[in-house]
Amino acid sequence: MFTAARDALASKAAQTFINQRIGRYGEVQRLKLDSKNKTAEVVCRLNGESAPVSIRVEDYRIFERDGKSFVRIGQCACDRLWLQNLLSDFGTGREFPVPPWAASAL
Repeated sequence: MFTAARDALASKAAQTFINQRIGRYGEVQRLKLDSKNKTAEVVCRLNGESAPVSIRVEDYRIFERDGKSFVRIGQCACDRLWLQNLLSDFGTGREFPVPPWAASAL
């Protein structure tokens, strides 16, 4: 039960964090993290798209290197082929810096 509450808080904080960075492209409408299973479900409203886009991240990993926190994205699945290809080319297996609060929550 504690994990679910922590994931809900982390999801809301991560949604705000991501929206601050992607505003030019759209917004995350819903983000659900599952820290136990290392998955994330994201629903975005992207500029130019007529309907929300759903993305599922499998097997994300949080790690530290040189005192900084990173997330490595495992597999991604998306309901738009163009975005699925983009995620496969530029997201899967890549490392992205995350703030320390995010690393501890995930």
